[in-house]
Amino acid sequence: MPLLDVLAVLGAGLGAGIVLTAVGAGSLISFPILLGVGLPPVVANVSNCLGLVAGGATGSWGYRHELVGQGTRVRQVAATSAVGALGGAALLLVLPPGAFEAVVPVLVLTAAVLIGVQPLVSRWLRHRRAEAPPTGGSLSVPLLGASTVMGVYGGYFGAAQGVVLVAFLALGLDEPMQLVNGLKNVAVLSANVAGSLVFIVAAPVDWPVVGLLTAGSLVGGWIGARVGRRLPAWVFRTLVVVMGLTVGLRLLLT
Repeated sequence: MPLLDVLAVLGAGLGAGIVLTAVGAGSLISFPILLGVGLPPVVANVSNCLGLVAGGATGSWGYRHELVGQGTRVRQVAATSAVGALGGAALLLVLPPGAFEAVVPVLVLTAAVLIGVQPLVSRWLRHRRAEAPPTGGSLSVPLLGASTVMGVYGGYFGAAQGVVLVAFLALGLDEPMQLVNGLKNVAVLSANVAGSLVFIVAAPVDWPVVGLLTAGSLVGGWIGARVGRRLPAWVFRTLVVVMGLTVGLRLLLT
């Protein structure tokens, strides 16, 4: 692999790890770069899933203080996301490559729009949450269903899985957003681990790319957890929206 490609993939892992933890859409950073260095879409998606496990692990660990006393909910989002991701990963492998290539631009554009409108949605959700009664120590059945469905999406593609899941959790839980973000990180990590188990056995993997992504995302997840709660997210959000719209439109028009 040329040196510039090596540096690009390392940077993709670093950026994706940061955004994965702070915003929840790390794949919008890394996936387009993997396409840019010449990986086919399915190989890029599979390798991306494996490579971001490390970032999800360090990001989840960084939010461990927010999740103290949340053992039941942590187990619930982890289990439902994993089950869903197993189905999503299988769906990716069963569908013909052409179908995946056709849907990628729509997924990328949708994810970029979701991240762009996230502040407006969050304000509305905070208002709704202020009027909602406490939900106790477990997730409701609708939230368990939402976590499972988003796990399917995470196993299939994953971009903006965390953003959408944050919206559902914030609507259904009377909890601080940082706690919700911690649950999101656990769910995304669980989905990536479950999807990776399927991909290792049955999918084409570019292992050098996975190694570079792992190294980058390991550090990125740690950085995201350290600074993501202290700095405004608009910088991350703006970069991701611009990149997502640019790449999505480029894929749609080519």
